[in-house]
Amino acid sequence: MLRGNRKRQKVAPIETVVGPKTIMHGDLLFSGGLHVDGAIKGNVIADDDPDAVLILGERGSIEGEVKAPHIILSGAVTGDVHASVSIELSPRARVN
Repeated sequence: MLRGNRKRQKVAPIETVVGPKTIMHGDLLFSGGLHVDGAIKGNVIADDDPDAVLILGERGSIEGEVKAPHIILSGAVTGDVHASVSIELSPRARVN
């Protein structure tokens, strides 16, 4: 990864956290920043905020479609992933 050439992009601050002991069933529509360390069984979709960011931690998982302008994945996603501005995958990220 060429970290030296990467431009710093403006993203929203994290306002919502799904903790590691949380399992959520159903779709989640969010704005701003969302950090997921738990499990979500449903679609995760950002509203029209161009700075919205989804961060999926190493212990986090999502079973469903993911849509957001900025996405940073370290955990597991089973479903389609759509990022309109940027997507970052850590070495431990898993997308099926």
